[in-house]
Amino acid sequence: MRRVVPLVALLVLAGCGSTPAPPPAGAGGAVTVFAAASLTESFTRIGKDFEAANPGAKVTFNFGASSALAQQLNQGAPADVFASAAPANMKQVTDTKTVTETPVTFARNRLQIAVPKGNPARIAGLADFGRAELKIALCAEQVPCGAAAKKVLQAAKVTGQPDTLEQDVKAVLTKVRLGEVDAALVYRTDVRSAGAEVDGITFAEADQAINDYPLAALAKAPNASGAKAFVDYVRSDKGRAVLAEAGFDGP
Repeated sequence: MRRVVPLVALLVLAGCGSTPAPPPAGAGGAVTVFAAASLTESFTRIGKDFEAANPGAKVTFNFGASSALAQQLNQGAPADVFASAAPANMKQVTDTKTVTETPVTFARNRLQIAVPKGNPARIAGLADFGRAELKIALCAEQVPCGAAAKKVLQAAKVTGQPDTLEQDVKAVLTKVRLGEVDAALVYRTDVRSAGAEVDGITFAEADQAINDYPLAALAKAPNASGAKAFVDYVRSDKGRAVLAEAGFDGP
């Protein structure tokens, strides 16, 4: 039987505006985290830091589209924590009581235009997404990055003509990395994670579709204390520093 070491002196945060707690200590056992694909790099690092701070803890991630993760959780997939890229997908699990506590917003993100290195198609802004001769990639509308893309295109009064609709933001970014499309809409954190492989183009309409990222421990978490400790670690100064370095805005 797996032993779970009780949390010692864990500070509980109340509300989004409260002061971040210090990293919790004494969390042990397996912690399974379902997290939006756009959190892949930052949460992977946070997971390693959490394990280093909590000997005996082991964090396992399932990264994917928030909509797909919410569906898996509602169908009974075992997990301890859910981190969504949009409140709408978190609401899918709170509505079914899969999450019973109030989720907290731990980060925010916004879109950027991603183009292959050197911008060979000379993309200047969102208006180019209406050019039929260009190859464009977007997330599907049910995915948070797709819903955000729809908002910004509407704000710019551009009728998007995507050649491909992908099921998560990393799949969209891969199309750009491989040079299969001329441009795409992804999160600015994804552009940053791609490094020298892609270029990013900012645009004013991105401010009209900022995504809030909610986080919550699950009602039937196999490791309830580990889930709580991981949530608190993400919201701690150390967790927030990793997110800020990745390009996320604070809550």
